[in-house]
Amino acid sequence: MSTNGKILFYKPKLWLIGLDLLLIIISISLVFLLLPLTTTTPFQKYSIPFLLFASVWIILSYLFQRYKKLRSRSFFKHIFSLFYISIIVFTIFGAYILIEPKSPWSQNVLLTVIIGVFLLEYLTLLIYFAYKYATQYEVPELHHELRKDAVAMESEELSEDARSERQVRIIENAGKKAFEFINKNVKWDETGTHILSEVKFYELPKIELYQYSTIIQLKKLNDFRGINRMLAIFNEKLPDDGKVICCYKSQNTTKQNILRRKPKILAYVYYIGHFIIHRIFPKFFLTKRLYYDFTEGKKRILSKTEVLGRLTYCGFKVEKIAKIDNLHYVIAKRDRDAIIQGQRNYGLLIKLKRVGKNNKLFTVYKFRTMHPYAEFIQDYIFEQSNLAEGGKFKNDIRVTTIGKFLRKFWLDELPMFLNLVRGDIKFVGVRPLSKHYFNLYSQELQEKRVKHKPGLLPPFYADMPKTLEEIQNSEMRYLTECENQGTFKTDTKYFFLILKNILFKKARSA
Repeated sequence: MSTNGKILFYKPKLWLIGLDLLLIIISISLVFLLLPLTTTTPFQKYSIPFLLFASVWIILSYLFQRYKKLRSRSFFKHIFSLFYISIIVFTIFGAYILIEPKSPWSQNVLLTVIIGVFLLEYLTLLIYFAYKYATQYEVPELHHELRKDAVAMESEELSEDARSERQVRIIENAGKKAFEFINKNVKWDETGTHILSEVKFYELPKIELYQYSTIIQLKKLNDFRGINRMLAIFNEKLPDDGKVICCYKSQNTTKQNILRRKPKILAYVYYIGHFIIHRIFPKFFLTKRLYYDFTEGKKRILSKTEVLGRLTYCGFKVEKIAKIDNLHYVIAKRDRDAIIQGQRNYGLLIKLKRVGKNNKLFTVYKFRTMHPYAEFIQDYIFEQSNLAEGGKFKNDIRVTTIGKFLRKFWLDELPMFLNLVRGDIKFVGVRPLSKHYFNLYSQELQEKRVKHKPGLLPPFYADMPKTLEEIQNSEMRYLTECENQGTFKTDTKYFFLILKNILFKKARSA
């Protein structure tokens, strides 16, 4: 409130004052609706005390610096200020009630409003700071400018005793089968390989650049927080083409283990609860911090997509995956610098970059149908699976169970109506494509595509092509007809063809 006994004057944020007034009005309205009152005109009767209350509240809030930029102060400082103000206001009005017990104003109404305002203010701050904490992203301090002559230091074989000790350590932490897998794929018995069974982040930056050509993390990724941070540091410390080995328990393995141990109905109930706590809570912004405070990140449910996506996101290329007992072991090679930047979005709505008219990228809005980090392994999925009928990826592990349902009935594309309103797309037109998928098309079709707006309903549903070549032929016919016959006439024709296939031939999204 003051420094050296002097009040700090500052320019208040008017929207914060407005927010306080709104919360006071809401609190008063709720009190009038929920409490039994003896008057039929409560707003008229209580106008004077509530004007005084609002004035005192705003003056005290200013003095306690509540109207500065919210980010300039911590959550706890805001809460302490709110608490002190509530106590002062409560004392003022409480003293008035004691002095004037025959006041025409109800004591319960006045005190309930004060408590209501405090609770609403507290809830508002809690939601704001929960969101703020969730979207804050600690970017690891990387030094890629130091990557000169990024070659691993010379490696030597360990002594017999050190070799034996390391072997015992790997087997104790990972088991014999995992040791055999490691033994076949990397030189674990040399000084150029670093074995980790725990993660101590304060020690990782101390590793010398290019000291190791291989880093093996034996602790499963499900059991600690800061996976990206760790992988980003590995990326920095490893030489070019250096390798990392890590392990995790997949979402599917966790589910199967639970279903095997319990009766079917009880197992599904337990799994749903387990999934909500260990999969949704770590992602949802209001529960994220709380989850990590209680669990320290242990037992998180991780999908295969998320782990491979995190590795790719942090600059690695996946080379090999093997399931050993209940864990998946992944070998990945350093492919490029880590691109740690910004916060990952896990919300129901996702924003995707698509190629539009004049080759300009625009943002498409959809409901999430894929696991987190799915966007980073599109190349990997293409290499592993190629394309199925309809131009989709075969066995696309990125799509969730709910996502498959949403896609089948186009429910995931409902938010694209916002793109339609904004003019990014038209009602009928070629499907908006990602840059990667766009580059799979022929040069001729690419050039023709960027002359037209993409659409919400693609010609795909009029022709129902099965292969990538047939899809390109379908789009080429549509775009050529738009140019020769006119866009409106062609779109009208295709709309009724699409409608017929949907209603009578039961055409569905893949």
